[in-house]
Amino acid sequence: MRFRVPAIRLSKSLVLTLLGGLFLFGCGRGDLRSRYGEHEKVSFGTTSRIRGLDPAVSGEVSSSVAISKIYEGLVQYDYLKRPYTVIPMLAESMPHISEDGLVYTFKIRKGIYFQDDPCFPGGKGRELVADDFVYSFKRVVDVNNSSSGSWAFDRVKGIDAFREASEKQNPVNYDLPVDGLRALDKYTFEIELREPYPQFLDVLTMHYAFAVPREAVEYYQDEFVNHPVGTGPFCLVEWKRNSRIEFVRNPKWAETGRVETYPDTADEDQKARGLGEPAGRAVPMVDRIVQYVIDDQSTAWMMFLSGQLDSSGISRENFDTVITGNEQLNQKLAQSGIRLVSAPSLDMRYIGFNMDDPVIGHSRDPEQDNRNRKLRQALSCAFDFDRMNKYLNYRLSEANGPIPSPLKGRPEEPSPYRFNIEKAKTLLAEAGYPDGIDSQTGRRLQLEMSVGSVDGDTRQMMDLVADMYRKIDVVLTFSYSTWPAFNEKLNRRQAQLFSLTWLADYPDAENFLQLFYSKNESPGPNHANYRNPEFDRFYEEVRVMQDSPERTEKYEKMARLLIEDCPWIFQYQSMSFALVHEWMKYYEPHEFPYGMSMYRDVDVEERRQWMKNYGSGNLNIGGGE
Repeated sequence: MRFRVPAIRLSKSLVLTLLGGLFLFGCGRGDLRSRYGEHEKVSFGTTSRIRGLDPAVSGEVSSSVAISKIYEGLVQYDYLKRPYTVIPMLAESMPHISEDGLVYTFKIRKGIYFQDDPCFPGGKGRELVADDFVYSFKRVVDVNNSSSGSWAFDRVKGIDAFREASEKQNPVNYDLPVDGLRALDKYTFEIELREPYPQFLDVLTMHYAFAVPREAVEYYQDEFVNHPVGTGPFCLVEWKRNSRIEFVRNPKWAETGRVETYPDTADEDQKARGLGEPAGRAVPMVDRIVQYVIDDQSTAWMMFLSGQLDSSGISRENFDTVITGNEQLNQKLAQSGIRLVSAPSLDMRYIGFNMDDPVIGHSRDPEQDNRNRKLRQALSCAFDFDRMNKYLNYRLSEANGPIPSPLKGRPEEPSPYRFNIEKAKTLLAEAGYPDGIDSQTGRRLQLEMSVGSVDGDTRQMMDLVADMYRKIDVVLTFSYSTWPAFNEKLNRRQAQLFSLTWLADYPDAENFLQLFYSKNESPGPNHANYRNPEFDRFYEEVRVMQDSPERTEKYEKMARLLIEDCPWIFQYQSMSFALVHEWMKYYEPHEFPYGMSMYRDVDVEERRQWMKNYGSGNLNIGGGE
């Protein structure tokens, strides 16, 4: 499950003119290329703080992306195909699936080896076998590991018995059998489910399903989170927490003759953008990946403009300078060999209502329950998407319910509770708050929203939202806290309203609809604590249905139920914009970017020439203060 940490946007850049020598930093950073070989292909980028590198326990996006450079699973998403398509990774082919959809039989590729590490006899990495997946899946459901991915294997037959055993034992005996996890022989891995799980292959692309060697876990014990040992394209060579992390091409691939290739699945549009050119070429293409934690994002932006980072996001403050009115890149940037890459994000930004709250939530009194629903509808109608879109540089797409585009099941008709200030006032009066005044107490309605960020830009955005509600005479106040404290508040059901973004774990509407299933209430992902027996019946039907017109129809009905009940204010989907230097080749946005860095390349000579032309303060795009 992936909640997005509230975005920290750039403060206004001081000046976008680069001064020679400005980017020589302390702590040994200096010129980012000086420490590497002249012809070595090194990709330089940024990352958020990484909590750990254990696939079972490290769940946030930055850790997941790092983990996927080192570890691998049975399957992955194709780098180029859209809609997103699951393909084999460590499996020889896609699994054989029984007719009842319960048994998945994988043949493991032979000749796949873990990297060399002291945890193995003689320090030599051994071959991957089916038992590695049996062990790795058990680690995720072991309660002693407190894995955020335990849900991924809930439908595996017999997994509950292993989970219960782990509650009684620390450490648990990993030799205890699980009925639904079987190594039939050295290279055959079989998974049996209790009920069909149409999204199971998508789940197996996640890092929770990656293979780890038992020897490494037992050798490093509590320090295993800091000592990854995988089969993937890269190895960790340096990690300075909160500063930098560095990966190098895994030498075990060359030693064992392992060859992976760039896909040949580019469509015509991708081919026109050069993404088909390397088809069949061996990957990974870069020798080394170096990523920095840069808290001052103005610094990160200037480092990109000086050629010290391969790519960059675009802040709200800089957007109008970088992007012209017709969504084209600033001419000077384009002429310097920087390109704009944009794509819709598979996410949903929302304001959630705590349905346990007596003012806005469920009530056992049918009349009060109806008034509370009308209040939620009124607040939905007061949210001005166009105003928010303008504030965020027209980088948003209006949400039309709980299912983002282009997933199946999204209703085509506009929501009846989209922005309409007069309708908001009418519904507010019907809810018992004419002109924002509680008809029972005579007091103005005041609500509190919890926010998981304390930065200034988030506060500006919340001020904008508060002003929207002043238009209907409702006072909205805010409780700002750090991300961990905010999560704790949601888990304890202490937030009246709250602001969040959900990023898809996999490209299916079920991943969003699960956020309203009553059995997923806090501390699960249903932080609205929404309960609707009709919705639950639908969800229990669709969660075991294969993709079909019938399932899509049920998705649409579920979406309409939620739109009418308004447990959320469905705000928007975001568009992702990135700037990429031309020396970074074959960069294609991917909603599930785990492991995708091996398909990108760096042209060392092109970067050297760019630095000669622009790297000494010669790139000036104007703007700033």
